[in-house]
Amino acid sequence: MAEKLPYDPVAEAAQLLEEIAAHNVHEMALNVPAAALLVVDMQNAFIHPDGPIYLPAGAAIVDTIATIAHAFREAGRPVFFTRHAEDPAGGNSGMMAEWWDNSSPQEGTWEAAVFEGLAPQLGDVIIPKIRYSAFLATDLEPRLRQAGVEDVVVTGVMANLCCETTAREAFMRDYRVFFVADGVAAPSREFHRSSLLNLAYGFAYVLRGEDIISMVRGGK
Repeated sequence: MAEKLPYDPVAEAAQLLEEIAAHNVHEMALNVPAAALLVVDMQNAFIHPDGPIYLPAGAAIVDTIATIAHAFREAGRPVFFTRHAEDPAGGNSGMMAEWWDNSSPQEGTWEAAVFEGLAPQLGDVIIPKIRYSAFLATDLEPRLRQAGVEDVVVTGVMANLCCETTAREAFMRDYRVFFVADGVAAPSREFHRSSLLNLAYGFAYVLRGEDIISMVRGGK
């Protein structure tokens, strides 16, 4: 029997968008020739049922992210995957290790690899990271600048940690941020909703995966 989700981010997306609508007022059209997709931490540790930090809601968004990634590749736009992994020898994780009791994936392990259902393809970029932010101590920003990126679409896990922090950081670097309501997941609906509300209020345009796909494919 399939594990019952604590909440289903895909099924809940429309309702969540209704609940944050009063603050989700910075509607933007994606500038496709200057857009990039960020797939945050969709790794075995979080997405595979055998992963030590398995997030059932994260497994529910795999198909949505895969479809968005396919649309980006078809449009010739870059897809960036982040991988959160710590040095097995220690010393590079700081408060992250203390806060989470050293439970994060270790570099070089199966847990740290991107989930097979979203395996990066030729031309995709993998960004290793050791903090919530995909920008801190990584080469993500130089790569985005080199690719002429102005619009960043954020997907992945967890909505309330790495995804939200990355979206905030992107905004502070003057990127236009698109946050996919049914392309991110959190441990609970409460965390998910809070992130969408916070980001809509001050950092991002929150929308559904089908809206992004329509924009990428020229439908909007």
